[in-house]
Amino acid sequence: MDKILDAGPLAMHKTNLKKNTLAGEVVVITGGAGNVGLGTARSLAWLGAKVVIADVTPEPGKAAEELINRENEPRTALFVLTDVSDETSMKAMAEKAYDTFGKVDILVNNAMIMSLGAPILKSTVYQMDRQYEIAARGTLIGIQLFVPGMQERHHGVVTYMSTAFQYPVGPSNYCAAKAAATSIMMSLAAELGPVKDTGIAVFTFIPAGVGFPRSVVPPPPEIMRKFKMPSMPGYEGNIPPEDGGAALSYCITRAAELHGSGIIIGQAFRQMNWSYPKPETVPNTDFQRIDDRVLPLIFAYMGPGFPDPKVPLMPINRR
Repeated sequence: MDKILDAGPLAMHKTNLKKNTLAGEVVVITGGAGNVGLGTARSLAWLGAKVVIADVTPEPGKAAEELINRENEPRTALFVLTDVSDETSMKAMAEKAYDTFGKVDILVNNAMIMSLGAPILKSTVYQMDRQYEIAARGTLIGIQLFVPGMQERHHGVVTYMSTAFQYPVGPSNYCAAKAAATSIMMSLAAELGPVKDTGIAVFTFIPAGVGFPRSVVPPPPEIMRKFKMPSMPGYEGNIPPEDGGAALSYCITRAAELHGSGIIIGQAFRQMNWSYPKPETVPNTDFQRIDDRVLPLIFAYMGPGFPDPKVPLMPINRR
């Protein structure tokens, strides 16, 4: 394993995708120097894409660039020191990406700081603001910098590393900030319209419990209590970042079909007939999709509601 990055073996052989499937594509991935961001950057490079790693950490960022270039051809990856919440920094990164590779075809909005996660009654204003700056503002800036070029070329993919909507599946303020960014993404999908008209696909992806510790030992009890995060289905503990990166990369290759969708990692694994370390813990059912008429008003249909509705209730599953 890489000493700085703690990078494990790629899992692309389990995706059934052919090497260089994305040859000629250029990717910008924010927060691409660690965890599932790095796993995704390495997986997309394996698929043949050029990768721009936009990250605020200089040493891991440079190490990620060097690792990807060792694993692939020289000049496959480019690290650009970037604060996604800062418009000037993002513009400088975009200029470097265009100067180096000439275009950007795929934008992966991944940057976030989970260590700032906290319950609503304990979160500081700074923690909330900083997470919102990274998640929502960073996603908006990235979209505005790269989607116009995709529109001109009638070709592109925009995705976002989403998360659970609320506690207890994730830290409350973290979920709230990412919910704002997820709304931005779904609005973008609606604004752009069908892929057949624009050539641009937009979807969100929940990687679930991806990350560290990467050992087969479950996270310590105090971490489990803080984030209410059980062992992931199919795994003993967390999902390795390389598996998470493989799953998102697979979804990117099918982005046109996923336009306007929210995907969770288990759905991607299921599509790939994934080989799990603990397959006996994987559920064999899933929930139905939400009807497009209900989705924009989903905040009005949470929880029990009035116990005595005055009109017949319609199903909200997608027809």
